[in-house]
Order: sequence, then C-alpha cells, then structure tokens
Amino acid sequence: MFAVIKAGGKQYRVVAEDVIRVDRVAAEPGSVIEFGEVLLLGGDLPIVGAPTIAGAMVAGEVVQHTRG
Repeated sequence: MFAVIKAGGKQYRVVAEDVIRVDRVAAEPGSVIEFGEVLLLGGDLPIVGAPTIAGAMVAGEVVQHTRG
C-alpha cells in the first residue's frame, strides 16, 4: 500500500519506512509529525481524494534538519 501526500507545496508518494526530504518542518528531530493532506491511497482498491481523503493521515518521524 502507498499514499500520495501533500507537504510543503509538493506531492510525495510514500510507503512504509520511506525516508523523504520535506522543506520547512516546524518540529524537533525525533518528534512525530502528521500529514493530513492525503491525496490518494493506493493498493488493491485505490482511493482517490476530491481533493483530499477525509479522515486519512500519514505519520512520520523527523530524522534531522539540514541546510542546503
């Protein structure tokens, strides 16, 4: 199963244990953040949001902050 989320003005396709780089997250390393804008849930029966899926959420842990 995978999900397409919107974070920082961009869309990301994520699956469990993925590591992604998101711009400007206001959280400390080690804390859990929630992405509430889920646009699509994929799998055997995909669910497409209009524009988002009500009640769907993806959680992730902040690993580190970088400067680039």
